[in-house]
Amino acid sequence: MMDAATQPIPYGRQDIDAEDIAAVEAVLRSDWLTQGPAIEQFESAVADYVGAKFACAVNSATSALHLACRALGLGPGDRLWTVPNTFVASANAGIYCGAAVDFVDIDTRTYNLSVTALAEKLIEAEKSGTLPKIVMPVHFGGLSCDMRSIGDLAKRYGFRVIEDASHAIGGEYGGRKIGSCDYSDIVVFSFHPVKIVTSAEGGMFVTNDPVLQEAAITLRSHGVTRDPMRMDRPADGAWYYQQIDLGYNYRITDIQAALGASQMRRIDAFIGRRRFLADRYDTALKGLPLGLPPREDGANSAWHLYAIQLDEARSGKSRKQIFDALRATGILVNVHYIPVHLQPYYARFGFKAGDYPATEAYYQRAISLPIYAGLSDSAQDRVIAELRAALA
Repeated sequence: MMDAATQPIPYGRQDIDAEDIAAVEAVLRSDWLTQGPAIEQFESAVADYVGAKFACAVNSATSALHLACRALGLGPGDRLWTVPNTFVASANAGIYCGAAVDFVDIDTRTYNLSVTALAEKLIEAEKSGTLPKIVMPVHFGGLSCDMRSIGDLAKRYGFRVIEDASHAIGGEYGGRKIGSCDYSDIVVFSFHPVKIVTSAEGGMFVTNDPVLQEAAITLRSHGVTRDPMRMDRPADGAWYYQQIDLGYNYRITDIQAALGASQMRRIDAFIGRRRFLADRYDTALKGLPLGLPPREDGANSAWHLYAIQLDEARSGKSRKQIFDALRATGILVNVHYIPVHLQPYYARFGFKAGDYPATEAYYQRAISLPIYAGLSDSAQDRVIAELRAALA
C-alpha cells in the first residue's frame, strides 16, 4: 500500500460523501431511473444557486453547448467565435450546427477572451459582412471573462452570447454568481468528476429566456413533444406524441441528477476550500520562476484550475522537464489547453501556428497544479516541495 509520500496526487478529483451515495441509492430503489423527478430537482438547485430563471440538464456540457447553439438558431452560413484557449468542445459545438468557427485571442493577463481583440475583430467583420451570430467566451480556470464589456459589444453588433462556464460554477462576477445571465443569453456548466460539482457525467444550460429553455428541453429528447399546444393536430389519445424538430438523446439520468443535486448542498464548501488552496499556493510559490494565475477586481474565481506559467528563461528548464519531473514523483500535473486552432481537425479550415500568438505563448508555458476540495494541506505541501525541487 502506498503511503502519503508516494500516493499519486491528481490535478483534479471528485469529492463524494455518504449523503451523495444515499441520494443515488434512493433513486436506484425508486420507480424512476431516468426522465424522473430528480432531474427537475437538480435543475432547480443549480438555477436557484446561480440566480437564473430556467435550466435544462443534459448528459454533458458538450451537449449543453450544442443545444445552446441550436436554441439560438445557429446553422449553415452563420459564424461562431470563441477562444483557442479551451477544450475542443467549445468550438465543436458550432461545427455540429454547420456553422463556421473562428477564434479571438486571449488577454495575456487573464488568459480569457481579450475584449480588445474582440472589438478589433468585430470592426473588421462589420466591414466585410462577416459578423458572428454567436460569441462564446470561456471562463478559463473558473475566472469570469469581462462580461459587461462583451455584453456591450453584443448590443452594438447584434450577436448572441453563450458563456462557456464549464469551469466556473460557484464563481462570481460583479457581485453576482456566474450563471445569472446578466450579460448573456445562455450559460453552460459542466459536472464532470474533475469539476467543482459532479454528477459523474453531466452538463446544464441555464437561461432567463423561457423560449430558449423550451427549445433545449425539446431538443435534448429527440425533438419529441407531448404538449398539445405544440402539435399540428389533435392527439390520437393519451399515448400520443409528435417529433417537431430533429433532436438528440442528450438526456441525463435521475441517478446522475440525484448525485448532482446532492453535491450542490456542498458547493460553497467546495469553493471555499479551493480558494483557500489557491491562496496557499500564491503564498508558497511567490518568488519562484513562474507566473501565478490571475486575480481580477470584481471577480472571484471558482478555481477549477490552478494554472501556472513557467518562466523558462529564469528557471533554466523547459516546461516538459518540469512536467516530467513532477509526474515522476506522483504529482499528476496536466496542461490546459492545447490551442484548439492547432488541432489537426481545425487545420483543414486554414488555421495555423502563429494565428493567435497570446494563446500559443500561454500554452508553451502552462502547467496545471493539483487543486480540488479533497486536497489536504499536507498533500498540497508535497506538491509545492516537489515543484521547488524540480525548479532547483
